[in-house]
Amino acid sequence: MSLHGKRKEIYKYEAPWTVYAVNWSVRPDKRFRLALGSFVEEYNNKVQIVGLEEETSEFVCRNTFDHPYPTTKIVWIPDTKGVYPDLLATGGDYLRIWRVSDTETRLECLLNNNKNSDFCAPLTSFDWNEVDPNLLGTSSIDTTCTIWGLETGQVLGRVNLVSGHVKTQLIAHDKEVYDISFSRAGGGRDMFASVGADGSVRMFDLRHLEHSTIIYEDPQHHPLLRLCWNKQDPNYLATMAMDSMEVVILDVRVPCTPVARLNNHRACVNGIAWAPHSSCHICTSAEDHQALIWDIQQMPRAIEDPILAYTAEGEINNVQWASTQPDWISICYNNCLEILRV
Repeated sequence: MSLHGKRKEIYKYEAPWTVYAVNWSVRPDKRFRLALGSFVEEYNNKVQIVGLEEETSEFVCRNTFDHPYPTTKIVWIPDTKGVYPDLLATGGDYLRIWRVSDTETRLECLLNNNKNSDFCAPLTSFDWNEVDPNLLGTSSIDTTCTIWGLETGQVLGRVNLVSGHVKTQLIAHDKEVYDISFSRAGGGRDMFASVGADGSVRMFDLRHLEHSTIIYEDPQHHPLLRLCWNKQDPNYLATMAMDSMEVVILDVRVPCTPVARLNNHRACVNGIAWAPHSSCHICTSAEDHQALIWDIQQMPRAIEDPILAYTAEGEINNVQWASTQPDWISICYNNCLEILRV
């Protein structure tokens, strides 16, 4: 990277609207590329693809496309070798897969699991399997999780359209499901967990879907909004309850008892991101304008204080740790995206 010697610690991009969803591209040839989604309370929303220009050290918008409703989540295909088509998935009313080129982004397929109706239960979240990029999982307010098989059509010589089909659909919770995430355990393909309005964290195995394991239940049965697996140690995951100022760290080997509580935030937590390269670092962000990085190495001893704190100019509503560039974290607040070197 030609810039590396004179890199700034912070780069900022201002979008024309409030930014909510954001995700880093993992392709080796697109290092500082992110996708971000607007949060506008109407049907017409946007997604932008932005990149950091090496010469000017400024973010530029490479591409903007229309999106119905705000995207609840955006994820680039977890393809670190660059062998699949350059795809981007967005969640909202449906799961949409987009193909990105230098000049345009076009919709490849729209995945709707409700075959007998034009109406759909909105998707709250989804996850793209990092071990098998042909698998995605979605969570919905209709209490279900759906695992999708994707055909990316890797046929040389002609461009195949991407298509998808339902591999399995299961009732995961008693109420709305708010998040789903694949675990790296057991090969990283078959285990996933979900959280929802019933206040529980449940773990599933695609090979044995007839039963699930409840890993944790919120003592007050508050809805759990987010779920995040440790990237290096699949025994650990983090979750947070609605309107809560703390993040709970769980160990699947010790169900139902948190191994740590991270509670230095002074307002509701909105985001959680584990370090991609370390099993003991995690970043949390909240409406108190703060992004905090924690070292949880001393668990189960109490984790008193974060090791790093950054204060933004607004309520942080999303944080992402770049999986292929572990020195960089992105945060979103108001209409701004910032990437911070940690």
